[in-house]
Amino acid sequence: MAEEHAFTLNLINSLKAGGKKRICSRGELLLKEGEIEKNLYYIESGAVRVFLLSAHEEQTIRLGYEGSIINSLSSFLKGNPSEFYVEAIRKTTLKVLSKAALSDLVNKNIENLNGYNSLLETVIAQQMEREIDLLTISPAERLQRVLQRSPNLFQHIPLKYIAAYLRMTPETLSRIRNS
Repeated sequence: MAEEHAFTLNLINSLKAGGKKRICSRGELLLKEGEIEKNLYYIESGAVRVFLLSAHEEQTIRLGYEGSIINSLSSFLKGNPSEFYVEAIRKTTLKVLSKAALSDLVNKNIENLNGYNSLLETVIAQQMEREIDLLTISPAERLQRVLQRSPNLFQHIPLKYIAAYLRMTPETLSRIRNS
């Protein structure tokens, strides 16, 4: 865990120092379905969502805001076309680190490599938690679990995106929050 924390701090510092600054307007796509993800994004300000377009609706699978690192992870890791879109949901300032720059950082020393592996394990565990949330618990419990992990979510992300992430309507989310 200490290696992961040290690597994450090192990664964030590398993104802040060496990442290319990009300012996105609301609605701007950082990545479209079918493109290959070649970057890692550190959100300095604003908010981003990762979503999937199905035949009937958009499925928001991830939200990020100030201090978050985000991208289309499966495309980034495998080099396959992304199934997801990555969109700025408000004016957003990012630092962008290329896959090659990340690889250089990871391979710099054994501590970074171990930290990167530990970070990936944490991301996998978080994805499993999310899947369990969506499959097994009530909407109110789902909201509570998400707020335990991200207590400032409502300060950064518009309600309609949080509702979509939680697989409920904005009206249901408002009702749960007010009860």
